[in-house]
Amino acid sequence: MARIKGIDLPKNKRGVIGLTYIYGIGSSFAKDILNKANISEDKKVQDWNDEEINAIRTIIGDNYTVEGELRSETQMNIKRLKDIGCNRGIRHRVGLPLRGQRTKNNARTRKGKRKTVANKKVATR
Repeated sequence: MARIKGIDLPKNKRGVIGLTYIYGIGSSFAKDILNKANISEDKKVQDWNDEEINAIRTIIGDNYTVEGELRSETQMNIKRLKDIGCNRGIRHRVGLPLRGQRTKNNARTRKGKRKTVANKKVATR
């Protein structure tokens, strides 16, 4: 069982796919890491020996910000935007999309489930 940065990598997957289970490592970073460690991309995680796992650990530890450290850094960036009161910070605060998307029809992932508003009844004379 390969355990890197507190994540158990799946044994029966290829190394490139297995490394993407770590938050902050995508497919291109995974390929770079395996190339630096001189490990074949097609080699499965269960076939890695201890030396290869240690090489991957040192490469990730030295060159990449991953898992808890990256999550806290992202949260600090969002908090900074909220504190300075810029447009993106305000949109984060209100829970709306940040990057200029329309909100009239879509944006349900950001806004959440629809809240139905009833019509006001008109008083008759």
